[in-house]
Amino acid sequence: MTKVLTDTRSIRIKGRSFLALVLSPELPLEGWLTRLDDLASRSAGFFLGRPVVLDVEDIEIDRARLKDLIGELAKRNVRIMGIEGGRPSLFEPGMPPAMKGGRPAPDFEVPSAEQGAESAKSGQGKPAEPALRPEPQVVRAMPSIIIKEPVRSGQSVIFPEGDVTVVGSVASGAEIIAGGSVHIYGTLRGRALAGSVGNASARIFCRKLEAELLAIDGVYKTADDMAPHLRGQAVQLWLEGDSIMAERLN
Repeated sequence: MTKVLTDTRSIRIKGRSFLALVLSPELPLEGWLTRLDDLASRSAGFFLGRPVVLDVEDIEIDRARLKDLIGELAKRNVRIMGIEGGRPSLFEPGMPPAMKGGRPAPDFEVPSAEQGAESAKSGQGKPAEPALRPEPQVVRAMPSIIIKEPVRSGQSVIFPEGDVTVVGSVASGAEIIAGGSVHIYGTLRGRALAGSVGNASARIFCRKLEAELLAIDGVYKTADDMAPHLRGQAVQLWLEGDSIMAERLN
């Protein structure tokens, strides 16, 4: 018997972007998993219920080891929604799908001194042509949002487009995730992640530091790693290389 479709309504499909954490494992995987366990133990529930992408571009791994790694992460309640940087031969039915990263920005290559000297020699006796200058770039202000009430335990504020300002406190078990900087005009007892989409110049500011976890551009610092003399103080934090620096605010 043939079923005739009489409902003429179309199916609506929308495109939408979501913020996901990206884990980049390092060899040996056993040591990396140990460090991951240490992070999770000092920030309970950090990965729970979060979309996570596994970036395997920089490690040598075969399909069997990749499946074992995904299984080990699943035991830790880390659910992998996709795999980035993997060869096609790594995938099989039932595994998380392959994903691609963000759009790369165009490069601007400045000629070296040697290249400039060679150009001068090749053009000897000819009038020098005016150097081409790059067009000035318009710098647009980064968007921001203001949260005018305290962020309670279990709540998440996620704003990958720019800065997040909280006029109040962030409770233990709450978190702020910003693409830009994080400003807390109260006590920071939960987690604050600045520069979440690749912004190493982002900073974290708070009136009173009691944080469970801090991160800037993927570099993490847990409560046990923070200097005792900064606890309970007004502090700003920024990134230098692979280290989070901090100082008291006067």
